[in-house]
Amino acid sequence: MNQSSSSQPAFQHHLEHISALIAAALEAADPARALARHWPAGLAGSGPCYVIGAGKASLEMALQLESLCDLAGGAVAVVPERLARLDHEPAGFQVFPAAHPLPDERNLRAAHAIAETARQTGPDATLIALISGGGSAHLTLPAEGLTLEDLRAVSGALMRAGAPIGELNTVRKHCEQLKGGGLARLACPARVEAFILSDVMGDPLDVIASGPLAPDPTTYADALDVLARYGLMEAVPAVTAHLQAGLRGERPETVKPGDAVLERVTSRIIGSNRLALDAVERRAVEMGWYVAGREDNVGGEARDAGRRLAETARRLADSPQRPCLYLIGGETTVTVRGHGKGGRNQEIALAAALALDGLEGVAVAAFGTDGIDGPTDAAGAVVTGQTCARARALGLDPQACLDDNDSYTFFDRAGGLLRLGPTGTNVNDLALVLVY
Repeated sequence: MNQSSSSQPAFQHHLEHISALIAAALEAADPARALARHWPAGLAGSGPCYVIGAGKASLEMALQLESLCDLAGGAVAVVPERLARLDHEPAGFQVFPAAHPLPDERNLRAAHAIAETARQTGPDATLIALISGGGSAHLTLPAEGLTLEDLRAVSGALMRAGAPIGELNTVRKHCEQLKGGGLARLACPARVEAFILSDVMGDPLDVIASGPLAPDPTTYADALDVLARYGLMEAVPAVTAHLQAGLRGERPETVKPGDAVLERVTSRIIGSNRLALDAVERRAVEMGWYVAGREDNVGGEARDAGRRLAETARRLADSPQRPCLYLIGGETTVTVRGHGKGGRNQEIALAAALALDGLEGVAVAAFGTDGIDGPTDAAGAVVTGQTCARARALGLDPQACLDDNDSYTFFDRAGGLLRLGPTGTNVNDLALVLVY
C-alpha cells in the first residue's frame, strides 16, 4: 500500500472502487483477448476450418476467430441478449439464439446445427470448438425417448434442490446426445481444437459444459445416485426410466477415457476464475489496497458464504492494515426455500448485509462475471453496514426477504443491485470485501 493517508481510498467512493475492480475482472476474462493470446501459430493447417460454439462467450470468441483463420462454415449458439447487440452478420458462421439456464426450443435448433456441423467435418478438416459457461444449456439435445420438457424438468428440480454443477451435469450427460464426449463422437475422425473459457472450479474438462469433448468418468449408476440423493427419483419418471435402462445396458454409455474418438481432440483452458481473481488483486494494489486474503473454489450455500464474508469484514475492521481487501471466487448454490426472486450473488449480499448490520466503513459486493444472476437483470449486489437500516426505513424486512429467497425484490427497492448487462463472458462469481 505505502501511500499517505490522504491518498488512501475513502468509504464514500466505495461504489467507484467496486466498479474498477469489477472492470479488472471482466477485462481478464475477456474471451476475444483470451482466444488471441492462446492461438497457436499455424494451427489451421492446410485443410478447411469449421467452427462450433456454445456458451455465453461463444460469440465474442467466434468473431475473434474470424480474424485468426479462414472459416468454411460453422454454427454458434448465442444468448439472445448478446445476439441483439450484434451489429453485423458474421461471414464465416451462422448464429443461433439459445436460452440459459433452462433450455427451450431455440436451444434444440442450435444444438442440431452444432451437431450437423460436427458430423459434416471431414478427416482432412479442422473443427474449432469454442466452449464457455452456459455451454451445457446450449448443447441440449435429448437422448432418444426423452423430450426437452423432461430435460428442463430434471435440471430445474436439481437446481432448486441445490445440487452442485458436477452432479447436475452427471445427470445431463446421461440424458443427452452431445454431452459426456458425445460431440467428439460426432466429429470423429476430424481434428478438433477446443478453446475453453472455464466456469467450473478447478477447470475439469469433463464438467465444463458437461464435457462435450472430454471423457466422462461418471456412469448411469452415478446419475441415478444423484437423483436419489435429492429425493428426485419420482420427479421426472421418463428420466428415471431412461437412466435405469442405461444401467441395464440398454443405452450406450458416455465416452470413457481411452476411447479412440478422443485421439484427435486437443483442449486448452484460455480463461478462468483464478485468472480473474489475479487481475482484481493486481488492480487493487495499484489503487492503494492491502490484499488481506483470498479464497478460491468457494462453493456451498450462498447465504453461508455471505455470512462468512461478513465475519471476515468484522475481523478485518480491527486490522491495522487498512484499507484492506478480501476476495473470494467460486460458485455457490441456493437451496430454494421460499417463493421469491433472486440469484446466488444477491443472496450472498443479502446474508452479508444482515451480518454486517450497523458496521461502519465496510462494503461487500458479489457478482457473476456473466452479468446474469439467476432469473434477474442484475449481476449481483453491493451492501454496507447501513443497507438493512435503509431497507427497514422503506418497510422491508431483510430477514424475511432472505427466508423467502427474495433478494432481488429487496435490492430493487432498497438499492444496491449491480446491473452489468450480459458481459459475453463467464468465469463464475467473485465477491469482494472492502474495509476502509
